[in-house]
Amino acid sequence: MKPEDTQRDRKALDIFGHAVEINGVEARAGYLEGTCGGDAVLRARVEALLSNHVEDSFLQLPAAGPGDTVITPVTEQPGDRIGRYKLLEKIGEGGCGVVYMAEQEEPVHRRVALKVIKPGMDTKSVIARFEAERQALAMMDH
Repeated sequence: MKPEDTQRDRKALDIFGHAVEINGVEARAGYLEGTCGGDAVLRARVEALLSNHVEDSFLQLPAAGPGDTVITPVTEQPGDRIGRYKLLEKIGEGGCGVVYMAEQEEPVHRRVALKVIKPGMDTKSVIARFEAERQALAMMDH
């Protein structure tokens, strides 16, 4: 990938981060016109990210009360295997999952980041958000 493509991807993610906060189709379109200018490739990348973005309603749910189901922690550990991946080390954790550095063993041997969704977080909205994140990351050269 060319250096200008990497810069464009970073800029697209930055613009996406601001655009997703804008309510209203016309206001968002005006923002994109002003920030992307005549760069059709940049605008297409931002619009692809926006079209895949799904608002997560997790924070709108009521807090768990006594007797509610408790979400169990992720039990995977470095050294474990998940499909064709061997977990090497934990590199991050968020509300929905844990990210590991892993080795993909087939069809090619390479190091990857592998996100494991926490048990109980496999709702339709979380899976949709996960898919949008996967597509956004696939566009990047990292």
